[in-house]
Amino acid sequence: MSLKAILVEDETNSREILRNYIGKYCPTIDLVGEAASIKEALVLIENNILDLVFLDVEMPFGNAFDLLDQLPDRSFETVFVTAYDHYAKDALNNHAAYYLTKPINIDELINAVNYVEGVREKEASLEDEVLTAKSKGVEGKLTLPQQDGFQILNVSEIIYCKADDNYTEIYLLNKKILVSKTLKYFEDALAEFPFARVHKSFLVNVNEVVKYRKGKGGSVVMSNGKEVLVSASKKKDFLSYFN
Repeated sequence: MSLKAILVEDETNSREILRNYIGKYCPTIDLVGEAASIKEALVLIENNILDLVFLDVEMPFGNAFDLLDQLPDRSFETVFVTAYDHYAKDALNNHAAYYLTKPINIDELINAVNYVEGVREKEASLEDEVLTAKSKGVEGKLTLPQQDGFQILNVSEIIYCKADDNYTEIYLLNKKILVSKTLKYFEDALAEFPFARVHKSFLVNVNEVVKYRKGKGGSVVMSNGKEVLVSASKKKDFLSYFN
């Protein structure tokens, strides 16, 4: 599985070494950003859904534990990277997944990444079990995985779903929810409900369609005012809901 990660390290040389090691020996790591301070790290964490943070302990204007104290509900795993071994107890108390000492041993780095992969795979497996049970076992409900757990949603609240690579944007009346599942996943989960795949990127709640506009495929206007294209290959199946 791919792990979205950031690297937090104030020393340029150390950051470059770890970046190169990750790129060469850890192909499952998708390094989406780097930070040289707590402030920069917070921005990256707030703007990305992360699986892993490589975190140096000692930084200017604070340390790794100061950063983690500001993130009590964090869902990512943490691999501490430091030149000192006396922080190990504090790292353990902060639920670190792994503790690497500088100079970095490549085998230990690989072990750290493998360990985090194992943790995330178990979490994903459990999450899938919960999703399947909830979507099939509770009438009219769907469970959406989130960073801190899951949200139970009334299917009738969904206006439409939009694909975003391996994520799905779920549009409700007044908000949007980003979920780390593909649109195909939700097409299957909502198969028992009146949802139509009108385009490779859109799954719409037929009950929320307020207007159809003719064309080769045409388009539909949803109850929130959004106009969604209908592909020519999906047009017949969509129109069958109204025959």
